Amino acid sequence: MRCFSFHSTQESEICCTIWAASLDIFENKQTMSLLLHRELFLLFLSLIQVATSQCPPECSCSGTILDCSNNGLNAGTLPTHIATTTTEIKLNNNKLSSIPNGFFDSLQNLRSVTLDYNPWTCDCNILYLRSWLLKQEDRSQYKDIRCSSPVELQGRLIVYLTEDEVGSNCKDWYCNMALICQIGLFAFIVIQAILLIFVIIFLKRFEKFSKEAIGAPKEDNFRNAM
Repeated sequence: MRCFSFHSTQESEICCTIWAASLDIFENKQTMSLLLHRELFLLFLSLIQVATSQCPPECSCSGTILDCSNNGLNAGTLPTHIATTTTEIKLNNNKLSSIPNGFFDSLQNLRSVTLDYNPWTCDCNILYLRSWLLKQEDRSQYKDIRCSSPVELQGRLIVYLTEDEVGSNCKDWYCNMALICQIGLFAFIVIQAILLIFVIIFLKRFEKFSKEAIGAPKEDNFRNAM
């Protein structure tokens, strides 16, 4: 700290005291500002943690474990908002016939899912679960996840199903989708044809009115000339 030169030692001491006090006030303000920002940041983080760790009403939570077992859940009633910190999900003893596409994709910390005792239907809708199971390093915990239907696949392990086996039960679904697409395309073409006819009729009428409008002044001029 440097003080300016004054005529007396007393004035110099007063100057240094005021200067030191000003520095203390400035430093205290900076410290208080940093502490305030730190507290606000911690509060923001705690609010995020509370929001992301909220337990779904149809399940129970213990730490990072989500227990949704024995609730009669199906693919349409599964919880949609699951904390990203979840490491284990229990879905056993429900009425699940499939798992919605992308259900596990956002749960990067997920290590284990209990899926036993569910009536799995091994058709097109089981493809996502099969794909997810194939990506797991430890498949031993999924050795009892078996098809309940259709009859020809009953008892088969889902993780070992081939695409041809699953695809054979999707033929009707593909046929229905193809039929719907063809009907939609036909309806689109019919609508376009109707619109085209209206446009042609409108253009012909417009052309007729334009000719009449051009011819009318010529007739008037001819009559005036007569």
